[in-house]
Amino acid sequence: MTDLWCFGPATEADFEPLLVLRTEVMREHLERVGRYTPERSRRMFRGHFDEPGMRLILLADRRVGCVGFRKHDHEIKIDSFYLERRLHGAGLGTKILMSLLAEADTAGLPVRLEVLNGSPADRFYVRHGFVKLKEDEIEGFYERLPPGNSTTTSC
Repeated sequence: MTDLWCFGPATEADFEPLLVLRTEVMREHLERVGRYTPERSRRMFRGHFDEPGMRLILLADRRVGCVGFRKHDHEIKIDSFYLERRLHGAGLGTKILMSLLAEADTAGLPVRLEVLNGSPADRFYVRHGFVKLKEDEIEGFYERLPPGNSTTTSC
């Protein structure tokens, strides 16, 4: 079933359902670090949603998540990678990330992202070749270099 996924364009009609999904997935983690309020959650997601590069994740033509894939001159940033909870641990997140990393490798660019400290996403990204460059009291900052490049850069 998870083989029937694809990316689609995000439209304004997707914002509210994706905000609900984000809240369901992230609220517990954001509360743990003292960063959750409904207003802040909406404001933060709105900022990411409106940036170029937001993609819907569709499974059998049904919206099940989203991911921001932001290509810049010297890097690609991934953010807002959310999947419905029922799909966590089913391998779909890995398939999606591998597709994104293949795009980044074709472009020859490093991929950078931020993860809340203590989040299960930390292990997920490390398992897929990301290295933690630094962390603050809230987030870890990660990087994955394109194949053949062994020099880590700073955020």
